[in-house]
Amino acid sequence: MIYGYIRVSTDKQTVENQRFEINRFIKKSKLHVESWIEETISGTVAPNKRNLGKLISKTRKGDIIICSELSRLGRNMFMIMSILNILMESGVIIYTVKERYKLGEDLTSKVLAFAFSISAEIERSLISQRTKEALQRKKAEGVKLGRPKGKLNSHYKLSGCEYKIRMMLHEGYPKTLISKQLNVSPSTLYLYLKKKNIHL
Repeated sequence: MIYGYIRVSTDKQTVENQRFEINRFIKKSKLHVESWIEETISGTVAPNKRNLGKLISKTRKGDIIICSELSRLGRNMFMIMSILNILMESGVIIYTVKERYKLGEDLTSKVLAFAFSISAEIERSLISQRTKEALQRKKAEGVKLGRPKGKLNSHYKLSGCEYKIRMMLHEGYPKTLISKQLNVSPSTLYLYLKKKNIHL
């Protein structure tokens, strides 16, 4: 499946320029967009709250996403890298018209994926450090930490991770990536979010 992804930040902007760029690109590349995904929303909004998140969830290995430029995916570099990392790990190919990137299974893509994973590892370390500092502060304030006694439900695998989860959601991490980094299934994460009434 080949998708064309278009995002504008405000209703004063037009999607036509991006559509024109993508159409010109696919004509040269002899590709055909089978489904267009358009949205008017800020790139700072987390992917799971955008049509982009739905697109990421339904893509399969071998699918292609074409966008006019990387900034259409997100407003900050780490969000963009996280999205690209998820797509590339799933075997989805990403074309960007302006930068002329083709990110898939070739050597260049693998080098970029390695760079993305290193950046993600650094970010995870920073989040872990901030979480530890926050937990130490709460402990010093007398807040009781840890898993409630007698609770063995699967969603308690995430007990003590609420601060980290909230921070990652706030910083725009897709839920699929959060569950992967916390080593739980997406369903376990969703149950936990529902129980804790977290809607970031």
